[in-house]
Amino acid sequence: MPKFHAELDAVLRALADPTRRAVVERLVKSPAVVSELAAPFAMALPSLMQHLRVLEDAGIVTSEKHGRVRTVSLKPGGLDVLQLWLGEQRTSAERQADRLGIHLVRTTPKED
Repeated sequence: MPKFHAELDAVLRALADPTRRAVVERLVKSPAVVSELAAPFAMALPSLMQHLRVLEDAGIVTSEKHGRVRTVSLKPGGLDVLQLWLGEQRTSAERQADRLGIHLVRTTPKED
C-alpha cells in the first residue's frame, strides 16, 4: 500500500495546479506539441516545461522528442490510481448512505 499512496500523492499534487489540469484536459483530445500546449497560457515556455515535468514525474503524461519538436500525450493508465482511490471512497460513502437510509426507514413513524 505505501507505493499506492506515494503514487496517489504525486497525482493529486500534480492535479492541484489549474495550469496542469488544463494541460491534461487539452491532452484528452489528442497528443500535442509543447508550443501548442503553451499557446493559451501567459507564461514563458520554461515555466510550462516545469508543469509538464511535474505531470510526467507523476506518471500522468509522457513525451517524445523528434528532432526539435517535443510531443506530449496522456500516459495510458496514468490516472488509474486516482480512479481506484475515488472508487474506494465512494464505496465507503455509499455504505454510510445505505445505513442511514435503513435507519430512517426503521425510525420514521408510519402514516396510516
